[in-house]
Amino acid sequence: MERATAPPPADRREPGELFGAGFTLFADMLVLSLATTVASLPVVTAPAAFAAASATLRDSSVDGAPVTAQGYLRRLRARLTGRFLAAGLLPPLLLVVVLVDAALVRSALPGAALMAPALALTVLGAAVAGLRAIALDTRLPLRAGVRRSLADPCGSALLAAGVLLAGLLAWAIPLLVPLLAGPLALAAAAVEHRHGGARTAD
Repeated sequence: MERATAPPPADRREPGELFGAGFTLFADMLVLSLATTVASLPVVTAPAAFAAASATLRDSSVDGAPVTAQGYLRRLRARLTGRFLAAGLLPPLLLVVVLVDAALVRSALPGAALMAPALALTVLGAAVAGLRAIALDTRLPLRAGVRRSLADPCGSALLAAGVLLAGLLAWAIPLLVPLLAGPLALAAAAVEHRHGGARTAD
C-alpha cells in the first residue's frame, strides 16, 4: 500500500535560503516603498505610483508573481492616465485641509473645537476611500472606493488604522517617510482582497 505524501508547507525554503516567503514579501515591500516615493515626487503621479505598488504586491502575495522593476514600471506606465494625474491634485488639497485643521486646533476661534475633529475625520475618510479606489483596478474608480468604504466598515477601519499609524510614524520618525508607501499599498491591496474586490489585467 502506498503512503500518501504530505503537501509541502507554504513557507518551504529553497536550499541555502535564510528566510521564508514572508520575509521576501517584506523586502519587496520596502523596495517598492522607495520606488513609489521616488515616483510620487512630482505629486500628481502619487495615485498612479501607489496603484502600481498595490497591484505589484497583490500579485506577488496572492499569485506568487515575482516583484521586478520592469513589472512595477509597466504597471506605473499603464496608470499614468488623465484620471490618475487629475487625482494627483487631491493630496495637496488634503495637505491644505490638514494645515487649516492644525491652525484651528491652535486658535481660539468660535467653533474650532467642532471643526478641527470634523476636518480630521474628513481627511482620514478621504485617504481611506482613495486607497480603496487605488487598490481596485487601473481606472481609479473613486465612487467605487467610497462605496467599498461604506459597504465594508471593518476593512475601512483596518485601513484607517494603517493610515493613522503611518501618519504617527512620519511625525515621530521623519526618516521613515520613504518607507511608508509600501505598507500602505500592501494594506490597501490586502483589505480589497479580503473584501473580494474585482481584479483587472495589467
